[in-house]
Amino acid sequence: MSLSTATATPLLGQSLQDLTTWMQDQGQPGYRGKQLHQWLYQKGVRSLSEITVFPKAWREANQDVTLGRSTIHHRSISPDGTIKYLLKLADGNIIETVGMPTQRRLTVCVSSQVGCPMACDFCATGKGGFLRNLQVHEIVDQVLTVQGEFRDRVSNIVFMGMGEPLLNVDNVLGALRCLNQDVGIGARSMTISTVGIPGQIRRLAQHQLQSTLAVSLHSSNQTLREQLIPSARQYPLEALIAECRDYVKLTGRRLTFEYLLLAGLNDRPHHAEELARHLRGFQNHVNLIPYNPISEVDYQRPTPQQVDEFVEALKERHIAVSVRYSKGLDVDAACGQLRASQES
Repeated sequence: MSLSTATATPLLGQSLQDLTTWMQDQGQPGYRGKQLHQWLYQKGVRSLSEITVFPKAWREANQDVTLGRSTIHHRSISPDGTIKYLLKLADGNIIETVGMPTQRRLTVCVSSQVGCPMACDFCATGKGGFLRNLQVHEIVDQVLTVQGEFRDRVSNIVFMGMGEPLLNVDNVLGALRCLNQDVGIGARSMTISTVGIPGQIRRLAQHQLQSTLAVSLHSSNQTLREQLIPSARQYPLEALIAECRDYVKLTGRRLTFEYLLLAGLNDRPHHAEELARHLRGFQNHVNLIPYNPISEVDYQRPTPQQVDEFVEALKERHIAVSVRYSKGLDVDAACGQLRASQES
């Protein structure tokens, strides 16, 4: 992408080559591009005025150049260390991103859209409607914001925040490239999560990404899936599973299935048996997520015993499975909850 002298195209999200060309177009030597790249992606500056290795006169003359950084609108901090941020974009829209630290890693849950058009029945984001796709710089900015706030290097990224990534494929792929090549996060440490968009999983396979693909099933049968995920009416479970099988065949990479456990609805052993029948015969892993309740709907979190029974039922049928418990429950960590609470 070429950059003009105008400020309309943000510098964030651009490659080293693009930044070098831009600096040369501004009458600066080529090595300034490498300096800009370093200050933008490693130091996380928010304006050109902060780059003290640049001539002061030049910085003052270009103070209106847009880097593409957001501002922090709100923070919610959990005792477990999770911090959820509401970020205000240049157009005034608000998005969510979450920093989730452990002893060994710092994971960022990023959004790919402002809101979400999928309208999943259990999701707070879906209740708020859809406004627009996020641009590359708006996705990358979320990671740099968390990295700067925690003063620690981000090690893992999950596209599991607001929005459906496969409805914004071009910008998501651009952000993956930037986060890998410019920010320096390993491709295998990034995960794209989708509820499934017809044809897009096969399209993603053509890119031969080293990142993980996580497909949100949340049901072992078509009838219940349509209740939970309205778009499933146009994309039957059998067709989705077939596309997932093709993905594994084309990429040689194991695929993850996300399965939200909803008490009394999809969490019984017979549901696990039904799920196992769909997943036999190709390389996959099931990630079970006990539901994080939201105020807008009546779904409930299963008991630990119900979770254990579901896990054992899958293991008995030789399905690889793990349980992921949500962090930051006390800070509205489910997608869309904090944004909704601040806007109400």
